[in-house]
Amino acid sequence: MPLFIYDSFSRRKQPFRPQHPDRVGVYVCGPTVYDEPHIGNARPAVVFDVLVRLLRRSWPKVTYVRNITDVDDKILAAANTAGVPAQAVAEKYIRVYHDDMQALGVARPDIEPRVTGSMEAIAAMIARLLATGNAYQAEGHVLFHVPSWKPYGELSRRGRDAMLAGAR
Repeated sequence: MPLFIYDSFSRRKQPFRPQHPDRVGVYVCGPTVYDEPHIGNARPAVVFDVLVRLLRRSWPKVTYVRNITDVDDKILAAANTAGVPAQAVAEKYIRVYHDDMQALGVARPDIEPRVTGSMEAIAAMIARLLATGNAYQAEGHVLFHVPSWKPYGELSRRGRDAMLAGAR
């Protein structure tokens, strides 16, 4: 039986055809671990757990990857408030997240990379974006330079003016 998935770009259900007929890769953004998990953390975990289980019924090899953001301003703020290292905050809430997802019956992903394990690659990507003019620095942050990429906003079908209306 064919699997149909909603395509955000065409705004229609489309038959699912993996790039490789014998394997499927699924990447999902996971939680930022600075506090107790909430429904916003659980929803994608449950939805993609169901999807991965469905995919595994039809394809011989499915690799499910869900990252964990274990360093970010919210984690640093929580660590500062608690007077502990940021890693202690992240480790605590990773355990709580895993326990909560297990209680919901959500299977662990095949791979669960952490941001802290990718810092060199992230720094290299930021350097490339800055060097090519696709990013700029402002007030201690590196921001994507939206006009540098013409297709920006195509997926959401929102023009730049509509996106800027709600910008901070």
